[in-house]
Amino acid sequence: MRFPLLLALAVLPAVSAQNVYVRVSPAVTTGIHGTNAFPTIQNALDHHPWPAPGGRVIIEIAPGVYHERLDITQNHPNITLLGMGRSPADVVITNSLNAKQAGGTFFTETVEVDGSGFEADNVTFENAAGDTGQAVAVVVRADRAVFKHCRFLGYQDTLFADYGRQYYVDSTIEGAVDFLFGDAAAVFDHDELRVTGPGALTAQSRTSPEQTTGYVILNSRVTSAIPAGKRQQIWLGRPWRPYSRVVFLHTWLPADVASEGWNNWRDPRNEKTSWYAEYAEIGPGARRADRASWSHRLTAAEAKAFEPRVFLAGSDDWDPVAEAARMP
Repeated sequence: MRFPLLLALAVLPAVSAQNVYVRVSPAVTTGIHGTNAFPTIQNALDHHPWPAPGGRVIIEIAPGVYHERLDITQNHPNITLLGMGRSPADVVITNSLNAKQAGGTFFTETVEVDGSGFEADNVTFENAAGDTGQAVAVVVRADRAVFKHCRFLGYQDTLFADYGRQYYVDSTIEGAVDFLFGDAAAVFDHDELRVTGPGALTAQSRTSPEQTTGYVILNSRVTSAIPAGKRQQIWLGRPWRPYSRVVFLHTWLPADVASEGWNNWRDPRNEKTSWYAEYAEIGPGARRADRASWSHRLTAAEAKAFEPRVFLAGSDDWDPVAEAARMP
């Protein structure tokens, strides 16, 4: 029995050695080449040492406010941004740019993630433009992306979850108008969706019924922080594209949710193609009898298809729950 134990201990250093750890801190003033310490996050992304095959680049970010725009490119897979503070509020990546200033919504993002296998833990992502039109905090066009204990702060179009399989757990996403939008297959698990103004939470953009994409809000809580005096109306979703798909499961809904729940974006044709569903929602906004007639009420068996280990499995049997559990 001693030999297998010794063998296991011998293997462990080789496994952990696959990862590369680098540090980011405003206190770093040295050059960027041949080092594992960087003054900015983008420096670390551009100049980090490369891990062994199968390893990750783990960027440990010291507490602070980082006024940066980040680009995690396709040729930089398996990047982890790890905030070293006590909470996500201690490490903030921020910029302030709206669509009018940038020349369009898709030029406003504070952070763009295109590299597969991206992970972030204990970090805040912010677009501080406020109520000035479209202003994206994060674009995610990456498969097998995981965000854990993160905050996403914005107003309109906060999070562009647009491509690949994505898992958001124990996180907060804040905004008002269409602040979750795009065409990813994304699960939001044990999250808070914090609404700061009237509008739709989601604007999912599936373009055909054959696509396996959609948004699932699971075991989460929608909270309303709409200022007094504004119209108190929240829609669970509206179809940015005709075959939009969104599902709410076991989620608490506030009284500010419109009784119909879902909005057809002023086009009755969308009622025939979009697919919106709920199961076991709770709270004062869970007015089942008043929901739009074209939305769906799931059975317990139907709801299982939208659990993260099923909905995000894909052909490689990816387990996002296990992946998130392995994160720091």
